Amino acid sequence: MILTPSLALIITGVLVATLTGRTHSARIYSNSTQKLESFPSPIGGRLSSQTELDLAWADAYEQAWDLVSQMTLLEKVNLTSGTGWEMGPCVGNTGEIPRLNFPSLCLQDGPLGIRFTELNSVFPAGLATGATWNKALMYTRGQALGQEFKAKGINVLLGPSMGPLGRAPEGGRNWEGFGTDPYLQGIGAYETVQGIQDVGVVATAKHFLLNEQEHFRQAAESSGFGYSDPMAYSGNTDGRALREIYAWPFAEAIRAGAGAVMCAYNAVNDTQACENSYLLNHILKDELGFQGYVMSDWLAQRSGVNSVIAGMDMSMPGDGESWADGIPFLAANLTLAALNGSIPLWRIDDMAVRILAAHYLVKQNPRNYTKPNFSSWTLVDNDDLYPGSPSKTPYGLVNQHVDARSSLSRRVTRQIATESMVLVKNQNSYLPLKSVKRMSIIGSAAGPFSLGPNGCENRGCNNGTLATGWGSGSVNYAYLATPFEVINMRAFSEGFGIDYSFDDYDLDSATVLAEASDVAIVFVTSDSGEGFLTVEDNLGDRNDLDLWHNGDELITTVASSNNNTIVVIESVGGVNMEAWIDNENITAVLYALVPGQDIGFGISDVLFGDANPSGRLPFTVARNKSDYPATVEYTMTSRQPQLNFSEGIFIDYRHFDRESIEPRYEFGFGMSYTTFEISNFSVELSSDANTDLEAPLPGNYSNPTLLNSSLPNATDTVYPDDIPRYKKFIYPYLTSSEADGIKYDEDAYPYPSGYNTTQKSVPHPAGGASGGNPALFDYLVNATAQVGNTGNLSGAEVVQLYLSYPDLLNVEFPVKSLRGFEKISLQPNETSTVQFWLTRKDLSYFDVVRDNWVLPRGNFSVYIGNSSRSNALAGRFSID
Repeated sequence: MILTPSLALIITGVLVATLTGRTHSARIYSNSTQKLESFPSPIGGRLSSQTELDLAWADAYEQAWDLVSQMTLLEKVNLTSGTGWEMGPCVGNTGEIPRLNFPSLCLQDGPLGIRFTELNSVFPAGLATGATWNKALMYTRGQALGQEFKAKGINVLLGPSMGPLGRAPEGGRNWEGFGTDPYLQGIGAYETVQGIQDVGVVATAKHFLLNEQEHFRQAAESSGFGYSDPMAYSGNTDGRALREIYAWPFAEAIRAGAGAVMCAYNAVNDTQACENSYLLNHILKDELGFQGYVMSDWLAQRSGVNSVIAGMDMSMPGDGESWADGIPFLAANLTLAALNGSIPLWRIDDMAVRILAAHYLVKQNPRNYTKPNFSSWTLVDNDDLYPGSPSKTPYGLVNQHVDARSSLSRRVTRQIATESMVLVKNQNSYLPLKSVKRMSIIGSAAGPFSLGPNGCENRGCNNGTLATGWGSGSVNYAYLATPFEVINMRAFSEGFGIDYSFDDYDLDSATVLAEASDVAIVFVTSDSGEGFLTVEDNLGDRNDLDLWHNGDELITTVASSNNNTIVVIESVGGVNMEAWIDNENITAVLYALVPGQDIGFGISDVLFGDANPSGRLPFTVARNKSDYPATVEYTMTSRQPQLNFSEGIFIDYRHFDRESIEPRYEFGFGMSYTTFEISNFSVELSSDANTDLEAPLPGNYSNPTLLNSSLPNATDTVYPDDIPRYKKFIYPYLTSSEADGIKYDEDAYPYPSGYNTTQKSVPHPAGGASGGNPALFDYLVNATAQVGNTGNLSGAEVVQLYLSYPDLLNVEFPVKSLRGFEKISLQPNETSTVQFWLTRKDLSYFDVVRDNWVLPRGNFSVYIGNSSRSNALAGRFSID
């Protein structure tokens, strides 16, 4: 069991009870030969390459070393530990360092806008952004997000999300990421991180790793199943799937310079993610060359010393075993662990330096940065500064009501809302709508929520139009443009008649409206979110892939009475549409994938032809739920549920291709109002390409920079008399009795097997720079094609490149893997050339025996088209 962190329990000077936590066996799922223990935690700032990014990191580390060298132990601890839930203006607040004029760092959700505030944008979710397949727009969205966070005085944006990837289609938070393919997800992560950090805000890549469902992701969510001391689920996968699927997008975020990574709630191969030394030390900090800092998800840390030596650098929000308990795993416990020898001082130095280096990388000096001008806990002007404390705390101005929105964010939210719309059916080219006289709008998803757009906390209900899912990734609306409101204004200006019903269960009214209309538009939903909320009996994850609120019956009822029925699906992912999709009276189907505050404009733009639809599915829509390779585990059959990712690398379209399953709509699919032709393919292996089996080894690490810190006297860490003490506020100080009982013994702590403190001199063969070995990103293959607009309307085509690998003995490859895409806007009769460069990593697979990326020998095939199944052979090349 995890013991309550009581500082009274000190055995021979070593803090055992408060800092040990659980230790799990190093179990590997499948046939991987990797070890799950890796020590020590690599010291940041040790570089082996001269990439532009790593040189920028080197400069950031120089500044960080200078400041940390001036800090006391207590000041370093303050930088690495949160002050507690609701103990500051933000969802996460570090301790401040007044002596050095260094403020508390503000960390705030989330990946699609600023949580818990006002006068900010609700950006389209990651899934909608991924559906645009527009790299430039992904970057610009990151910029706009960063600008709004910066305007509110936030140092760290808790996003983007690239885990969950979407292994299970019902996964509650799939909509926060960019899609179910690691390459697409990786591009979204790369562009978003760069956009956020280019404006001076630290981006956080989350949730590392295998955070693929909401059920049982935390021990607390496993209560009630009859097990004493239940544990978070363990996601178990092999080393190849871990690298090629789940870690791939994180590698891209790190290659973009992500300053922070958030470790997940769940366990990975039976070890908690936030104390998994193999994940954090070996893969993240060595193999992927991560130079920033690892923060815990909020209460994902389940141990003290074990988490720190495993590579976790910051504890958030600071509380330990239970929510808002005010009892930390770190803070004073970290002070004590340093003084009694449980944690080496160089490791605490490294934690502090990594945190500061990330901020200096983005040219953010927190000492001169805008202070938070909002409160996450109230919208009134004045309130308690630490509302989570039962003590009487200071009272003052907490909200300045700063309008963070800009012309950039306004343009971005509107453009993505439109470009993310995916048209999957358009029978007889019925859309765009023409010469409408009488229209009926049917379904609650078209209209407003009676309590207002923010009527449910954390958007934890499905009422009215569905522009975002629920949970910590949700945002307060300044406005919400519903489809009905936008279309109704259009009816006013254009003169057609409109009638409506927002009652999903009043089928009689729906029939009457449908019969009296030229066109009937049915709006339906499917919602999901984070597991701390249950909405209509869905505990975060969707219970199934069915439409909510009688959706199937509503659609079939309307379609039986109107032969021009349009269905608009407002959804967090794919839905089962087999009950009605082949109905000939259903002329068009449009997916709106949680596109944020401008959902109504995006839908209207496409329906009426103000914009040509250019969204493409970032996931596969199956005919049957059983066609998917994985599903959410809804029942708990052991104290720690085991989720075996037995499908390996074969998720989403890779599985459908492998098993020859015909999807309803394939990954990458989407329709346009014009037509395109892709031709003149060319594929060529670079003449100077290094095609060795493995990439050249990276150079040696630079020597570690040690700050020559020394431990203070224990008496110097006792609470000062002039520091006010508020209940549940988390401090770095010890009591006098605690300080008196300390003995230093660096060998007394029960360290995990294999623990050592000797730094490696050579990076992992797959490492050596931010994101991995720089040679993995050398261009080896060039492919080109021409794309022409052969229709009568301007539009944009998403040209997609898929790669097929050689046949190798004992190595199974996907039929095809996405390895490139470009979105090209063209006028009628216009033609453009699109070019793709494939890297060594694009062509390689991860060999768990060699523990490295390997370039296979044999014949490769390259396909170029506009979906995972609609593509033509572009060419072949061989590597001997």
